[in-house]
Amino acid sequence: MPRPDHTRALHAALLTAARGLPVIPLSRTKLPAIRSPHRDEPRASGCRGACGRPGHGVYDASTDPARIRALFAAAPWATGYGIACGRGPHHLIGLDLDVKHGTDGVAALAALAAAHNFTVPDTVTVLTPSGGRHLWLTAPTQVPNSVGRLAPGIDVRGEGGYVVGPGSRTVAGRYLLAPGTAGHPLAPAPSELLLLAAPPPPQPRPAPTPRHPAEKRAAALVRFVLDSHEGERNGRLFWAACRAYDAGLGDALAPALVTAAVHTGLTEREAAATVASAAAATRPRTPS
Repeated sequence: MPRPDHTRALHAALLTAARGLPVIPLSRTKLPAIRSPHRDEPRASGCRGACGRPGHGVYDASTDPARIRALFAAAPWATGYGIACGRGPHHLIGLDLDVKHGTDGVAALAALAAAHNFTVPDTVTVLTPSGGRHLWLTAPTQVPNSVGRLAPGIDVRGEGGYVVGPGSRTVAGRYLLAPGTAGHPLAPAPSELLLLAAPPPPQPRPAPTPRHPAEKRAAALVRFVLDSHEGERNGRLFWAACRAYDAGLGDALAPALVTAAVHTGLTEREAAATVASAAAATRPRTPS
């Protein structure tokens, strides 16, 4: 026999789908109730439902009553439902306003509206178990998900996300329609809010700083030592150290040359002695 919470969630999901909002069943943890059919595959699957099996999270969402009933039948433990955001025809945006952990998303949204000169429209509003609320808005363009980017306590559920629907029961409690908002049409999001919620423009990558010729020379000498094979390690290290001292880089580059030689198999003592020999060999001789 179906559980009461399951039956209520299915009924509420069907009513929401009748408004043109695609839905999926959720577990008491607010996660999609149907596990992925690809969970035991050795590699992560990028399937979004093309396999024809349920269990693809928000990509299972539908407005078809028969499909919704089938999804809930496959998850008799479901006690809630999620509403896919960003999907046509409404392209729903869910503004999740938290009022916990020292944040007040409701006040933050009011401050944001005042600062950017827009009015938060009357729209469908869902009360959450923690005392927060979800505002349902529509948008003509795709809006990305974000957490706290608009302001602390304001999360945006957009393309690829979902909001918990009213009539759902979770471990935290029940989600309910705010009194007087059930009959509201879905209000368009203010253009100022859409601009704020849009993804930030990509930052241009700084042009690489040209390397000084001396840096290139030093890097090449270290690479020359690292490429040494058995039988040539001392000889290549000595040659590189001599070139470093000839170029006036010897004292600064000596530690790196020693480290590179140790990586090739020489002991630190051997490498240090070879570099010291190169320093002595390239030291200007004083006329007698």
